[in-house]
Amino acid sequence: MTPWIIPLLLTCIICTSLTRAEFFTSIGQMTDLIYAEKDLVQSLKAYIQEEESKLAKIKSWAEKMESLTVKSTSDPEGYLAHPVNAYKLVKRLNTEWLQLENLVLEDATKGTKYRSVLTVDDCFSMGKTAYNDADYYHTVLWMQQALKKHDDGEEAAITKAEILDYLSYGVFQLGDIQRAMELTRRLVSLDPSHERAGSNMRYFERLLEKEKEAKAINETSDTIEPTTQGGIYERPQDYLPEREIYEALCRGEGVKMTPRRQKRLFCRYHNGNQNPHLLIAPFKEEDEWDSPHIVRYYDVLSDEEIEKIKELAKPKLARATVRDPKTGVLTTANYRVSKSSWLEENDDLVIAKVNHRMEQITGLTVKTAELLQVANYGMGGQYEPHFDFSRRPFDNTLKSDGNRLATFLNYMSDVEAGGATVFPDFGAAIWPKKGTAVFWYNLFRSGEGDYRTRHAACPVLVGCKWVSNKWFHERGNEFLRPCGTTEVD
Repeated sequence: MTPWIIPLLLTCIICTSLTRAEFFTSIGQMTDLIYAEKDLVQSLKAYIQEEESKLAKIKSWAEKMESLTVKSTSDPEGYLAHPVNAYKLVKRLNTEWLQLENLVLEDATKGTKYRSVLTVDDCFSMGKTAYNDADYYHTVLWMQQALKKHDDGEEAAITKAEILDYLSYGVFQLGDIQRAMELTRRLVSLDPSHERAGSNMRYFERLLEKEKEAKAINETSDTIEPTTQGGIYERPQDYLPEREIYEALCRGEGVKMTPRRQKRLFCRYHNGNQNPHLLIAPFKEEDEWDSPHIVRYYDVLSDEEIEKIKELAKPKLARATVRDPKTGVLTTANYRVSKSSWLEENDDLVIAKVNHRMEQITGLTVKTAELLQVANYGMGGQYEPHFDFSRRPFDNTLKSDGNRLATFLNYMSDVEAGGATVFPDFGAAIWPKKGTAVFWYNLFRSGEGDYRTRHAACPVLVGCKWVSNKWFHERGNEFLRPCGTTEVD
C-alpha cells in the first residue's frame, strides 16, 4: 500500500465519526484508487517503451545512413540535392557500389570506404518497400538477405514466416515457380494457419502441372521462364541499353585507358589560339581522351569565385528537369536527381568574368550560348547517360542559334566518393577536381551529332558535388576553327 494512504485513513477515523460500514467502504474506495494508480503507471510505462522502440528504430536508420551522409568539408552548408527516401537512395547506390551484407560504400579509384551493418529488420523493410514499388527483383534481393541473416541466428522483431511470405511471391513474379513453391512449403511448416500460403501452394502446383503437360505435348508454356541459378536472378532489362557498362565505369572498372592511348595524351599550356589575354597567363591543359577529344583545364575558377557562384545559385535552385522525348515538355525524372539554377551576367560581375574566361579558352562566342547552369548533386544525386545536343527540334533556340556545339563543364567541388563523368560508348571516366573544367564538342563539323559523347554523372556516394556548365551553340561559331577539334590519330 502506498505510504501516504495509512496516515490518511487514521486521520479520517479520528476526525470523523464513521460507522463500521462507512469505514470499510472508504477502505474499498481507497483500494480501487491504488489499483487505478498502478494501472496508470503501467500504461505510462508501456507507452514510453513503445515510443522508445520507435525512436530506437529511427536512430538505427539514422546511424546507418550517417556514414553515407557525412558532410563534405568542401560544403559545410549541407546537401541541397532533391531529397529521396532511404529505399530509393540505397537501391540506386546498391546497384553500383553497395554490398547487401554490410551496406558497404566503396570507391576503388579513391580508396574511400564506409561501412554500416544492416539488421534483419532493416533488410526486410527495404524489401517490403521494393515490393510496394512492384520492384520484385530488389524485393527478392533484400528478402533473401533478411532470410539469410535470420537463418544465421540474428535476433529480429520480424518473423521468418513474414520474410518467406514476401520472398516467395517475389520469386514467383520473377518466373521461378518451383522455388516459389519450395519457399511456400517452408512457410507452411512454420505457420500452418497462414491465410494465403495454402491457396498459393495449390496455385503453384496447378501451374507446374500445366507446364509439365505443355512440355509433354510439345507446346510452349505461357509462364515466364525462370532467370535463376541457385537463387541468383538476372536483373530485368530496362530502358538503358548501356546500363552495365555505365555502372562499371562509375565503379572505376572497365575504363579503356590502354598504354597505347595513354601515349597519345599530353599536357600543355593553352593560350586560346594566340588570344592576347592568354599569351601572358595561359591555362594548363591536359588531354583526358583522344577520340573524341576531351581536355581538362586547371585553375579555371578560384575558390572565391566558386563560393560566389554557389551563393548566387542557392536561392534559385530547383529540381532539375528533362525534356519529354514525346511531347517536348520539361518534366522531372528519376534518372536525373539534382537541383539546378541559371545565372545571368547581370546577376554579378563574377558571372560575366567567368563567361568571358570560357569564351577566351574555347574561342567560341558566348553571345549565342546558354546561361551559366549551376547544378548541385547531393548523396545519390545522378544523371544517367544522355546527350547534350538535341535530336528533336523542340527547343526554340535551335531555330535561331543552332544545336549545342560544345560543352564546358566546371567542377566546383571535390567529391569524396563517386560523382564521376563517364562516357559509356568509349569507356572513359573523368573524376571531379575542384577548380578544373572539362571541354568537348558534341557535334561534328558537318553539324551532325557525335553520338559517342553520350555521357552520365555518376551517383555521389559520399559528400556533395557542385558543377556549372556552359553550352555553346552553332550560330556565331561557323567560321571559327575552335581549339581542341584536331583529334589524335
